[in-house]
Amino acid sequence: MTDRKPPGVSFETWVDRQIREAAERGEFDDLPGAGEPLKGLNKPYDEMWWVRDKMERESLSYLPPTLALRKEAEDALAAARGARSEREARHIVADINGRIREALKNPPPGPPLGLAPYDPEEVVKEWRAAVRDRVRQRQDP
Repeated sequence: MTDRKPPGVSFETWVDRQIREAAERGEFDDLPGAGEPLKGLNKPYDEMWWVRDKMERESLSYLPPTLALRKEAEDALAAARGARSEREARHIVADINGRIREALKNPPPGPPLGLAPYDPEEVVKEWRAAVRDRVRQRQDP
């Protein structure tokens, strides 16, 4: 930035001059999004727009703890079904079940969890079926 606003000059005039001089020096050239329409002009006003935009740009997300645990449980179940061994599948299920049980004992803030621990035997049964299917697919041309 430059000097302080001189006395006797209106603030608006001083700011306009600062912007004009910066533009003349080329300080606004090659800015991201230059020449593109502003995003979200057709959407209703959202006072948190900048937070959502920043989170999107940084690939961040926030979920209440219960919803995050639900997502982790879904991912864990998928990982267990695709595990390389039965032992690995059981380990994945045991880990997520421990977190689910802890959340049921001490509910975190947010919406209700709505989960029960997974039945390890049922998950292993599904894992075995998936392994058989993969073996059959390799054998069938």
